[in-house]
Amino acid sequence: MRAAILRGRGRAPTAGPRVRAGSAAGADRVLRHPAAKPVVFALCLLPLAMLLAGALGGTLGANPAEALIRSTGDWTLRFLCLALAVTPLRQATGWHALARWRRMLGLFVFFYACLHFLAYAWLDMGLVLSDIVRDVGKRPFVLAGSAALLLLAALAATSFDAAVRALGGRRWRALHRAVYAAALLALLHFFWMRAGKNDFAEVGVYAAVVAVLLGWRIGKNLIQSRVAAGN
Repeated sequence: MRAAILRGRGRAPTAGPRVRAGSAAGADRVLRHPAAKPVVFALCLLPLAMLLAGALGGTLGANPAEALIRSTGDWTLRFLCLALAVTPLRQATGWHALARWRRMLGLFVFFYACLHFLAYAWLDMGLVLSDIVRDVGKRPFVLAGSAALLLLAALAATSFDAAVRALGGRRWRALHRAVYAAALLALLHFFWMRAGKNDFAEVGVYAAVVAVLLGWRIGKNLIQSRVAAGN
């Protein structure tokens, strides 16, 4: 009996990891379901549908133009945080199917960034190119936002398999690390925009999220470098 108890004690600690591994595998199967990606795609379009409904229904407040510009900018930052969270979440949970959504989320970042710029260029600048160029040179937060948009455009243009083959894996990965530069420029754009109102609460939330995700990436790379050096 004593031997049986000891054997039972020896086996007990392995139950937790097995349960966690089974849960991760189950969640991964759900994420790989053929219906999962279309559902996520539809959810990503939901903010646009809500904004269009608000614009058509006249429920965007006293200044609909400002509401559209602000909301599309907010959703750009939210999708940027989601796209940056894919790799850390995949590594932390073992939900490897999340990698299938990274490209789609990244393209939605660019999509909402384009909507944000279009809303600004149309509703604020009247689509007058000379006024837009002058505004970019005049106001630092517009310059930072424009630079972030250009980086996102480069990332979106090279997000497809043909670009990976043309650039090569190493160069492609180096280029796509620029997403963190785009995130920092987007935060700077938001910070300078809010500086006029002395309202930095939301800026702080987004900055904290980006800092955690960037810190995870840096820490993971350092650990991998040390392991590789040790081998």
